[in-house]
Amino acid sequence: MDPSRTRLIGYASALAAGTLWATTGPLSTALYAEGAEVTGVGFWRIAIAVVALTPYALIRAKDFRIDGRGLLAVGLGGGALVALFEVAYQFAIAGTGVAGAAALLYTAPVIVAILAVPLLDEGLTILRLTLAVMVAVGAFLTVQGGQGGGVGLPGLGAGVVGGLLAALAYAGTTLIARWAVPRYGVAPVLFYEILGGTLILGLVLVATGQTPAVPQSGGAWVYVLSLSLGTIILANLFFFQALRRIEAAPAAVAATIEPVFAALLALTFFGQGLSVFGWMGLVLVVLGVAGGYVEEAVRE
Repeated sequence: MDPSRTRLIGYASALAAGTLWATTGPLSTALYAEGAEVTGVGFWRIAIAVVALTPYALIRAKDFRIDGRGLLAVGLGGGALVALFEVAYQFAIAGTGVAGAAALLYTAPVIVAILAVPLLDEGLTILRLTLAVMVAVGAFLTVQGGQGGGVGLPGLGAGVVGGLLAALAYAGTTLIARWAVPRYGVAPVLFYEILGGTLILGLVLVATGQTPAVPQSGGAWVYVLSLSLGTIILANLFFFQALRRIEAAPAAVAATIEPVFAALLALTFFGQGLSVFGWMGLVLVVLGVAGGYVEEAVRE
């Protein structure tokens, strides 16, 4: 396949992942309204994803064999970052609102662009750094122009801290996946990463006396299943496919389309509007994502 076409398919896959991830906030907010706990939402969405993938992993056991180095990096390192992300991002959603949480999360492309140089030997061009900074500034403006979660859970301060921790965790899992997916494949990396995350998060929650409560209503189960199948399995399969074809920095920029869709969903379903600065921030995000698309299209 032509290299430029391969890169564009990778970029489109990252865009698809970001679009699916945008439903995380609205679905989580709906779960809060059902009485779900912040920590429980994060645990159940990855735990159910593990259960859903396990039969496939058993059937294709030969393809899911990876070496000790891979298990350590993906299962332990990636799993710990997944566990951190699942709790931190739920606090961000509850404290800063859907659009604010997604915007805080996407300070991550700057982290990815910088760390990918020493860790993955990726090039840091002026354009890549500019695009990453552009989407980060857009994310900041979106937070400044957004509304809080309004669900009576963590406050704005806890939400902002949660969003920044989620960004660090997301950047880390992106870098690990960029290294691991070409070596071990998309499905094995996803499976061992969320398996590790489920075990680590489960142990931490039980040890701290916060054993996750089982969803209590049919509606809650629908929301949790949607989170697991859509935002964990399908979205990450798209994103990992992107990381097979393009470098970590442009993939992270492409996925930054999430705050745009998250803001629109929040406005439509929860009345969480944006001020002029918020909309300006989303415009910057769109321009940064579009610039990344052009870069991948013309790069030799």
